[in-house]
Amino acid sequence: MNEQEKQSKEQAILEAAEQEFLSKGFDGARTTSIAETAGVTHAMLHYYFRTKEQLFERILNEKMSLMASSMIAVLGDPNLPLLERIKQGIIHHFDFIAANPELPRFIINEVVTHSDRIKIMQENITKIANRLFLQLQKDLDDAAKRGEVERMDVRMLIIDLLSLNIMPFLIYPVIENVFSDLADDRAAFFEARKAEAIETIMRRIKKHQTI
Repeated sequence: MNEQEKQSKEQAILEAAEQEFLSKGFDGARTTSIAETAGVTHAMLHYYFRTKEQLFERILNEKMSLMASSMIAVLGDPNLPLLERIKQGIIHHFDFIAANPELPRFIINEVVTHSDRIKIMQENITKIANRLFLQLQKDLDDAAKRGEVERMDVRMLIIDLLSLNIMPFLIYPVIENVFSDLADDRAAFFEARKAEAIETIMRRIKKHQTI
């Protein structure tokens, strides 16, 4: 088997594992099902990934890195004005969650409820903080000194962003049943929630800001 074929097999395993873990969680996922979906033998799966835990951590790390990158790519762009960077960060993060709607519940179920996996989240958050929080805090502080925005802790800003963007996807099954007229058009509902997240956060940063 040449290098290209090896990479193709590994990618097929990762795609099958992602589908299995996101739909069934770590405990419910079966490596035999992953191997079958990927079109490889069970022995080959364990050749690439020695344990189910190793495969799970690979998927978890990749998903959390992607989520972080969806914000960092824009919030860390010095070529954009600060408020536009934040606005675009909200949009990109929301769109990422919309494309991966199972991810928030997966992370909560598999990380928050398993203390041994908290370390993985902490490592990813540290990476984000080093690349994003410090510079963004400095930019916010500088803008506040110029009277352009209100003073705020960048960590609270990120918590606001995560809360407003993620919560609609977590509770959509409830909203769909309780407020069916509000959520019967799924796409329209989430576009409305994205607009609400942008308006809420931008108004928090600077009152009476034209959005």
